[in-house]
Amino acid sequence: MQTDVLLLLLGVFMPFGIAVVLFFIPRRLKGVPEVLSLITALACFLSALRFVLLNHALTYSFPLLSLGEFIFSFDLATGPFHFFLILFTSGFGFFIAMYSFRYMASKSRRKEYYIFLLLALGGAGGVLVADHLIVFLLFWEIVSISLYFLITTGGEGSREGATKTMAILGAGDGCLLLGLGILWYLTRQLSWTAATVAVNGWLPAVCFILLAIGAVAKAGGMPFHSWLPKASDKAPASVMALLPASIDKLLGIYLLFVLCTKVFVLPFGLQATLMIVGGVTIVAAVMMALVQHTLPRLLSYHAISQVGYMVLGLGTGIPLAMAGALFHMLNNALYKNCLFLCSGAVESKTGTTELKDLGGLAKVMPVTFISFLIAALSISGVPLFNGFVSKWMIYQGIISGRNAVLFIFLIAAMFGSGLTLASFIKVLYSVFLGRTSPVTKKVSKDVGITMQIPMLVTALLCVLFGVWFSLPLNAFIFPALGSAPDMVGSFSPLLAALLMAGGFLFGILIYLAGRIRRKARTVETFTGGETAGGESARVSGTVFYNTVETMRPLGAVYGAQRKGALDPYTWFGRLGLAFSGLLKRIHDGRLPFYLLWSLLGLGVLLALFILR
Repeated sequence: MQTDVLLLLLGVFMPFGIAVVLFFIPRRLKGVPEVLSLITALACFLSALRFVLLNHALTYSFPLLSLGEFIFSFDLATGPFHFFLILFTSGFGFFIAMYSFRYMASKSRRKEYYIFLLLALGGAGGVLVADHLIVFLLFWEIVSISLYFLITTGGEGSREGATKTMAILGAGDGCLLLGLGILWYLTRQLSWTAATVAVNGWLPAVCFILLAIGAVAKAGGMPFHSWLPKASDKAPASVMALLPASIDKLLGIYLLFVLCTKVFVLPFGLQATLMIVGGVTIVAAVMMALVQHTLPRLLSYHAISQVGYMVLGLGTGIPLAMAGALFHMLNNALYKNCLFLCSGAVESKTGTTELKDLGGLAKVMPVTFISFLIAALSISGVPLFNGFVSKWMIYQGIISGRNAVLFIFLIAAMFGSGLTLASFIKVLYSVFLGRTSPVTKKVSKDVGITMQIPMLVTALLCVLFGVWFSLPLNAFIFPALGSAPDMVGSFSPLLAALLMAGGFLFGILIYLAGRIRRKARTVETFTGGETAGGESARVSGTVFYNTVETMRPLGAVYGAQRKGALDPYTWFGRLGLAFSGLLKRIHDGRLPFYLLWSLLGLGVLLALFILR
């Protein structure tokens, strides 16, 4: 057991130690940060894999400070599910380090990039194993700070997105800190496993809401979502793939899961609040994704939309739906990581992520295309891919609840899945299947092998978790819930594969029959009676859903979103400017005004003293 504890501590703190080493390594030693980061992430992955295979719980406590009822100690409590999540985070870190060999080669701040990459991995591992509220918060903040600096490595213009990210996540972390303080006040416990609160009054309800805000903001759910698309504008694709798309989602939903199942006993009102947040996030974010014209922003809004499924599943309180939410948390990390990596591959070869400037890349970038196609089918909930299984579990969990109100959320979830598929049809056509553009004509081959492997592996896992879904469910997710819910309406992967193969073959037969009957006639392209040639003959995929922006009910919403009217960051920014303007008017530098304020302050203090 002592050896296991040492290996656990090594897996958490080794990234921190290597990050410190990298800080002192001279910049002229090129390749050293890349290799050290790759080896460190691999070591953490193998350590987590060992614990996953051992399949047992592990606890550790080291007292540091005692002040009356307040005891500060380094407490760790883990189980198979925790190690499974660490396996994911360290695995993502390993593949991102490999991907970055080529992707970050031309960037000027590679050293800082790898330092904060390792700090983020260490912080994520610490969050997942910490059983002490203060230790948990310290690791949580390390991940947030690392994200800020990683975004800034995107170069010119990236600091704006990093600042917005830090402001929103900082506000969420402030709520988290206040909620943890109230939780300690209610329970006098600093352990997640020992603190159990029945929400039967206003203070426990406020405590849960504050902690849930911190979790949802971290995951990128609405209304604390706007940092994610803003960060994607300039942040490296590898950063978006690692943190906002993967690790941040894992940590945020993991915290919400702990709150809903381990810490609080929630009344229906708070459960309904979570379901409303989840349902709104699903539909509103995917509607925003439909009208995006750059690949990173479109993927960012889809990342936000997928959070809605997780929050909805946890909010139901139904074991099957909650298991689906946890499984969707893992599945989303896989396919969103793959999608952002594919986006980075396209950007590295073409120099742009504007959908209207892309097209025809499937022939010259086949590995990127196949990986993106699999991930797109996964996020859209197509059978035989992992996204379908977790969404299906959430759907069936809602149905098993036999509550008419829940069916509203079922419709929202299914509607969001349909719009997701429609959105990715647009992307696939715009980037890979449409006519080549002047930009994409210059591309002659796919990205290098170090960028291909991470995309292919994550895409392969999307297929494996879609077919052999029972393995992660029975081994890790159901034990985390403490029970194995009945898989209501479960499906057979073999039957689904046969049906899809039959439909595919039938489509091929129809195509061949049309080819046999008559030879296709090739004609020039006409627009308004005039011959259209060259670039004017191209039809960009972005025009498919332009009418959505002009529809009367939606047009006003899209317009308000573009102006920031639906962004809490804008609201508080304007409020802050108004408050600072008031202070400027009050403090005009004239002595009589300062004397007046001093007398008023003394008067208030005197009145309070008398009333006391």
